[in-house]
Amino acid sequence: MEMWREILDPDFLLRNSVYMSVLVGLACPLVGTYLLLRRLIFMGVALPHISSCGIAFAFAFHTWGLIPHMEEGEHTLALAGSTIFTLGAILGFSWFEKRGRSLIEASIGTAYVLAGAWSILLLVKNPHGEHGLLDRLKGEIIAVSNASLGWTFVVFAIVALTFFIFQKEFLLVSFDRETAVTLKKNVDFWNTFLFLLIGLTISVSVLSVGPLVTFGFLLLPPLIAHGFASNMRQFIWGATAIGGVSALVGFYIAYRWDLPVGPTDVALLGVVYVLSTIVNRSIALRPATAHKSSP
Repeated sequence: MEMWREILDPDFLLRNSVYMSVLVGLACPLVGTYLLLRRLIFMGVALPHISSCGIAFAFAFHTWGLIPHMEEGEHTLALAGSTIFTLGAILGFSWFEKRGRSLIEASIGTAYVLAGAWSILLLVKNPHGEHGLLDRLKGEIIAVSNASLGWTFVVFAIVALTFFIFQKEFLLVSFDRETAVTLKKNVDFWNTFLFLLIGLTISVSVLSVGPLVTFGFLLLPPLIAHGFASNMRQFIWGATAIGGVSALVGFYIAYRWDLPVGPTDVALLGVVYVLSTIVNRSIALRPATAHKSSP
């Protein structure tokens, strides 16, 4: 209990890291539920890597003199590269999705491979960029400034509020496209709007915690919640709650045993997912066992 009081103390030295972990833990599962609904989990793998590739390109352009020096430093440079590449990719994926399932899957796979290859090539020739990007790839949520925490909170709050206001439209175009067309909803607009929110959340998350941690929170909390939820409301908000609590507990474990925060969060989510799967299987088998044993 003493360590919990220390972590939750407003004067805790790493308080911004705690808050950033929880913010990502709440935001990524929210958008991850829609990726799971649309069966676009592979997009959740590709987008964090595309975002990292954007950061690598931004550092490379800066080193080559194509981007002038900025007073704000590396963080603004990384944010610009991450956002431009992620939003550009998400708009491209939205266009391909309208033209067929095979095209969207092929485009995501192509983007994933190319993003990984270009990231490596750029880092080999750019030691400065390598140092900056590798710090983000490790998922080390340690040095978080007040400004970075502030704008991350604002972005995620806007995203969450938008999802809350337009939840009905987003669910309709994701879960029942035919009904949305029948009701004369502008399906292309709502799909593009949804993808832009997903891309914005991912680009900011990758900049804060790295691609590994971002994908972990995009995928695992929705998978865990899906096994217990009986309706869409429980599924979405259950995934968000699981992500937030796991981020807080993961930070405690990492701080307690001197481990990197991001990978600890993902490992904890993996354990919870395995345990939840075992519980779900046990519940599913119980009625069948009871039926067989009845006279």
